[in-house]
Amino acid sequence: MPTNQLNVGVQNQPDGAQGIIARGGRQGETLVSELHGRYYEQTYRKNVFFVASQAVATTTVGLATTYTGLVLSNPIGSPVNLVLNKASIGQSVIETAVDTFGLAVGFNTSTNVTHTTPATPQSSFIGSGLIPYAKADISATLPTAPVYHSFLQSTSSATTDVTSGLVDYEGSLILSPGAYALWVSPAASVAGMWFSFQWEEIPV
Repeated sequence: MPTNQLNVGVQNQPDGAQGIIARGGRQGETLVSELHGRYYEQTYRKNVFFVASQAVATTTVGLATTYTGLVLSNPIGSPVNLVLNKASIGQSVIETAVDTFGLAVGFNTSTNVTHTTPATPQSSFIGSGLIPYAKADISATLPTAPVYHSFLQSTSSATTDVTSGLVDYEGSLILSPGAYALWVSPAASVAGMWFSFQWEEIPV
């Protein structure tokens, strides 16, 4: 006799009902539905944080270790992994060059990112006052040159702003202690940029 059973088909149960068999699909899969928004549970548990530009930033060119823009880092010895959910970009100054924008990542086991001009990460549970383990900077020195991870936006001409947008990484990029992620422009230094990150902190 199976210990787990699925009831295939529509169910309509009253509040307080007990011992109801889970609902299943015709291929034997368990069906679930969201009660709240996608990130509600982890945000409510105060595990979700964000950081955003509070003034326009000018990016450095490519993969330089002396960096400006927005970098998110997980300090060495941190008890959590940073699980990236979202990253966003905007531009408010017309440029004279065509360029691409994306994320680069790096890692060092012995030296942290040097925080030249720190940013202020905050809890996505607004009003909680909870401080994350993660650090963020609009200007920093990276201990190891990063590598390109993903390319997300580009300008279509030298007189056109980048299209603003929000990218969902869906937890597919994890920063372990000693790792960092940063917004980059590979070909040119670009002014008038706005960036953000949103992530979840999960015990290692």
